[in-house]
Amino acid sequence: MKKVKLITDGACQGNPGPGGWAALLRYRRHKNELFGSSPHTTNNRMEMAAAIEGLCALKEPCEVEIVTDSEYLKKGISEWIHGWKRRGWRTADKQPVKNLDLWQKLDELAGRHRTKWTWTRGHASHADNNRADELASAAASSQSFSKGYGPDAQSPSYDLRDVPEPAPDLLFGADVAEG
Repeated sequence: MKKVKLITDGACQGNPGPGGWAALLRYRRHKNELFGSSPHTTNNRMEMAAAIEGLCALKEPCEVEIVTDSEYLKKGISEWIHGWKRRGWRTADKQPVKNLDLWQKLDELAGRHRTKWTWTRGHASHADNNRADELASAAASSQSFSKGYGPDAQSPSYDLRDVPEPAPDLLFGADVAEG
C-alpha cells in the first residue's frame, strides 16, 4: 500500500464569504498541489473541502497521513463523528450536525484508505502547511482552481447556497438516545 502525505488548508475572506482550499499530496519524491474555490462558503467548509478533494485525487487505496491546522476537521473526523453517527448525525446536544453533507462525504472517502489525522499549528514552521495556506488564500482571492483541475460530478458543492436542508425527520423525528 502506497504511503501518501496529504497537507490541507482552507481560507475564507469573511465567514461566510469567498473561500479557497488547497491540498498538497506527497508520495516519495513527487508533489502535487491542488487548489480550488467557492464564492460563498465558510472557513470550516473550505478546510473540509481540502481534505475531500485531496482524498478524491487518490486513484487507489493508500495509507494516508492527513496534516491539517484545523482542530474542527481533525477532531470532527477522528473523534466526534463516531458519536454523531450513533446519534443519527446529531450532536451531543441533539442538534443536527453542521456541514453534514461534507462530513458524510469525508467519512466515505476516508473509509477507502488507511488514514491518520495529524494536527499542526497554523502559520508556524511547517513549510507544506504554509504553502497550503498560501494557495488556499490565493484561491479565495482569485476564485480560481489549479491548472487542469475542476470539480467533477462526484465533488460536493462547497457553496452555502447549495447546502441541502436537513431532512424533516432529522429535525422533528423521534428523540435519538444519547451515546
